[in-house]
Amino acid sequence: MKFVPTPLTGLIIIVPDIFQDERGTFLETFNHYKFLEAGIDVDFVQDNQSTSNINVIRGLHFQQSPFAQGKLVRVVKGRVMDVAVDIRPESPTFGRHYAMELNSNDLRMLWIPPGFAHGFSVLEQDTVFSYKVSAAYSKEHERGIRFDDPELNINWGITNPIVSGKDKLLPTFREYMHHIRQE
Repeated sequence: MKFVPTPLTGLIIIVPDIFQDERGTFLETFNHYKFLEAGIDVDFVQDNQSTSNINVIRGLHFQQSPFAQGKLVRVVKGRVMDVAVDIRPESPTFGRHYAMELNSNDLRMLWIPPGFAHGFSVLEQDTVFSYKVSAAYSKEHERGIRFDDPELNINWGITNPIVSGKDKLLPTFREYMHHIRQE
């Protein structure tokens, strides 16, 4: 397992060791001790999985403290464009986003620490997306940012996105940050 830093502070690509033989493949998707060696001290409390149609966008979602979540995300089947936005005001990479394809061919994963908004677009029909989280879901701490925020200018890799009604009502990055500063 290799841990590869991204340009955003704390956001890490995880490249698993994949073992193949005539039976198929095997890989570790999480190893507590290897994560500790890489400086990621996390206790996961919940596993989530979704299956999505092509052109769906889920996100950009996050939870506020004390339920802020770190996420270990991966694709079990299919392909997504995965996006993380640094929303930590004290971070040197605040307001920047990172996008990468995650797929079931190379099986790379992404560690998204607390303080990031997260979303993904589905590039292949019936994609299965799995993620471990470090805090339980809390409806009252759930927040989000619009997927099509012009300031973030995210290339989701699709046209004619399918987005939930709830996600269409999310504030822009600027609106969200303005609201936070007023609290």
